[in-house]
Amino acid sequence: MKIQLVEGDLLAQDVEVIVNAWNRNIIPWWLLVPQGVAGAIRKQAGYAPFRELAKAGPIPVGGAVETSAGRLPFKAIIHVAGINMLWIATESSIRCSVRNAIGLAKDKGYRSIALPLIGAGIGGGGETKAMQLIKTELERLDYDGEVIIVTYPKSGG
Repeated sequence: MKIQLVEGDLLAQDVEVIVNAWNRNIIPWWLLVPQGVAGAIRKQAGYAPFRELAKAGPIPVGGAVETSAGRLPFKAIIHVAGINMLWIATESSIRCSVRNAIGLAKDKGYRSIALPLIGAGIGGGGETKAMQLIKTELERLDYDGEVIIVTYPKSGG
């Protein structure tokens, strides 16, 4: 597996599939005000991926669900339940999210995947901790593709 770390926009990566750090999918998506990655996806992809995601029903913590990419140029979006019912990311939820996203990408034959720092934002895990957990989990996995970990640029001043 080739792992690359980049600072930038997840939706601007040249990959086949992206990962959306989502929730357990219990609250209807249209009742939420998606922020961060999910908000950017909804704005650019449209509602189609989220309508598909709703049909999947509840997602176990750390689980992964594939949908279309809507208006985005990717082959698919993999949504992971990176936070628990209290909207908190844990070591287990982050590791399982990474493992299941990569497993789904591998099963579907995707050769490149970009993922955000799962659990670092709304989940409260923090960037440093999330990065460490994601990297160590990726090192344990067997995937013969490219993984891009995308961090959001720090605003200056």
